[in-house]
Amino acid sequence: MNETRAQSLVARLARALDGRAPRFAERDEPFKEAAVALILHARGDDDDADLLLIRRATREGDPWSGQIGLPGGGHDRADESLEATALRETAEEVGLDVLSAGRVIGQLDELRPRTPVLPPVIVRPFVCVVDELPSLVLSEEVAEARWVPVSELFAPGAKVDTTVRVRDLHMRTTAYQHGDFTIWGMTERILQTFEELWR
Repeated sequence: MNETRAQSLVARLARALDGRAPRFAERDEPFKEAAVALILHARGDDDDADLLLIRRATREGDPWSGQIGLPGGGHDRADESLEATALRETAEEVGLDVLSAGRVIGQLDELRPRTPVLPPVIVRPFVCVVDELPSLVLSEEVAEARWVPVSELFAPGAKVDTTVRVRDLHMRTTAYQHGDFTIWGMTERILQTFEELWR
């Protein structure tokens, strides 16, 4: 692997994250807190990276059942911070110990769902980099995990207007489309912020 180009890409992203102050959501009740990990692996042959996306398992009572997202989940009182939440949930869901394989390089803006049928959860995204593509071990909460080239995800034409189903509602929304992965909702909003930094 061409370490110089990979290191240059990671350094550029780290500088971009350092150069902006993340926005934090209002903590008006009721709310819960959660965190997700946007995990990147820099490619050595070009200025590109792979991003880890997951398809959540279809489960009764899960408001995000079957959706495409990022590893992560709800804050536990035993977690020292929301960053610890993102790292713990990533290990639980896909068997990846981020700090053994790489590092956290920053965080993005917090978000709350715009859809009234979803729980009032505040999500804080953390940007992580792993040095090698690790083997993943999926929990029962995750149906599929996929490394997607960022250049393809953010390519012209990859953003589409589409209709998605949320429980018994059909919603018109904007989404990133990569093969059979339709990425919408809070994950689309997280990726939109990241795309601005990426460019």
